[in-house]
Amino acid sequence: MVSVSANDLQFFSGIQHLAETRRFKAWFLDQFGVLHDGKKPYPGAISTLEKLAKTGAKMVVISNSSRRASVTTEKLRNLGFDPNLFLGSITSGELTHQYLERRDDPWFAALGKSCIHLTWSDRGAISLDGLDLKVVDNVEEAEFILVHGTEALGLSSGSAVPKQLEELEKILEQCALRKIPMVVANPDYVTVEARALRVMPGTLAAKYEQLGGEVKWMGKPGKIIYESAMAMAGVDAPECIAVGDSLHHDIMGANVAGMQSVFITGGIHADELGLHHFGEVAEASKVQELASKCGTYPTYVVPAFSW
Repeated sequence: MVSVSANDLQFFSGIQHLAETRRFKAWFLDQFGVLHDGKKPYPGAISTLEKLAKTGAKMVVISNSSRRASVTTEKLRNLGFDPNLFLGSITSGELTHQYLERRDDPWFAALGKSCIHLTWSDRGAISLDGLDLKVVDNVEEAEFILVHGTEALGLSSGSAVPKQLEELEKILEQCALRKIPMVVANPDYVTVEARALRVMPGTLAAKYEQLGGEVKWMGKPGKIIYESAMAMAGVDAPECIAVGDSLHHDIMGANVAGMQSVFITGGIHADELGLHHFGEVAEASKVQELASKCGTYPTYVVPAFSW
């Protein structure tokens, strides 16, 4: 684990200094809140990536997205990013799919095949093709809960019935009484979408733990996604730096994985830091206070992913 205190934080206007030292062989980049807001790239993000690539840095997108890595890559392409700049993408959804498909991990091997599936509706339901799962809507028939989204209950037909968050929480209360485990394919509590915060699956997973349920968290801040990224880049933790906007997920994950990190203040913590405009500089004291409160400490702090 990287040990840093709030008073050790280093503040920069962009990543140029860090990039030009060529100290880090690999950069692990979050997407929502760093590269784009779900709808459009942040100003300067594309050119910053291009400049970073010219330093020889290996770049991997690591994301707590419920969707497969290929979907993330295509989304980045559609937003104007060049996928060739990245070694690849690793998502919590991809890791979830792989572990459910392989079943070579003892915990996953013991799960069973029938599940309650919480998914998306407006964003499009998550496909479970190739996983040999039986989706049920009766809690009594379920052996585990699979959480990809916070908008709907999946059906055996592959379609989904839209549900309010409160309705999904009621289902979780029933599941907790039966003590069946949960796999959460997106550990984020909230995400930034066009400046608004949207509730994500991690919120349901945290609720389930409060109810006494067992949860397998498949992305940041768990080590699993960082270890996969290091394997993809062929590097060790001291050679990496992680960039993200969530102290709870991106920065804590980097701390746990033993690598340095860059905290983007203009993402999901913008309101807490009193920021109202893109690129606005956060007060050092507020960043230090928030980092201390979260118990997670970035190495570097920048307003946005800019050069």
